[in-house]
Amino acid sequence: RTRRRPFLAVRRLFIGAVAVAGFIAVAVGVFLYRQFMETLPPIQAAVDYQPPTTTQIFAADGSLVGEFYSQKRYLVPLDRIPPYVRQAFISAEDDSFYEHRGVDANGILRAFVNNIIAGGKVQGGSTITQQVVKTVLLTPQKSYERKLKEIILSTRLEQEVSKDDILTLYLNHIYLGSGAYGVAAAADEYFGKSIEEVTLPEAAL
Repeated sequence: RTRRRPFLAVRRLFIGAVAVAGFIAVAVGVFLYRQFMETLPPIQAAVDYQPPTTTQIFAADGSLVGEFYSQKRYLVPLDRIPPYVRQAFISAEDDSFYEHRGVDANGILRAFVNNIIAGGKVQGGSTITQQVVKTVLLTPQKSYERKLKEIILSTRLEQEVSKDDILTLYLNHIYLGSGAYGVAAAADEYFGKSIEEVTLPEAAL
């Protein structure tokens, strides 16, 4: 019994130390989590986002005189964008867009494996929602912190707006080369026509 008492005292001391350490770890974790969450931009900024568009000047007869813009972009609603144009982008960028809730875990894992096999980055795992969040709310800086923010904000955005709203923002916002932002500007820049007139082969291109 005499030998057992010191052992029990040490055991209780050890259990108490572990409990205190656990409590401190949880408290620090909660503090860091709150600090991190406070650095997230408000999701409403993406909901209300209005990208810069082209200002067009017309003559009295209705003919186009000129355009002024920092980004050549014409905003168009989703119903003006042909279905095969939408499908082309979904197929290329995020084939499970209408199934996931902002983040595609299978897509991230698939991209990770393919990049390891290739020995470099050959495939991205970001969904269309993540791409919208990255370009509208965050910076292109590559870091684990930015990626975590992107994932959290993407799930939040999916709770606030519909899939079609996210796709509309994406198709109007993305840069498509030659100074064209969004599919309407790209249709004009590459094919000299409105987005409604784009053919299936042009949509694939």
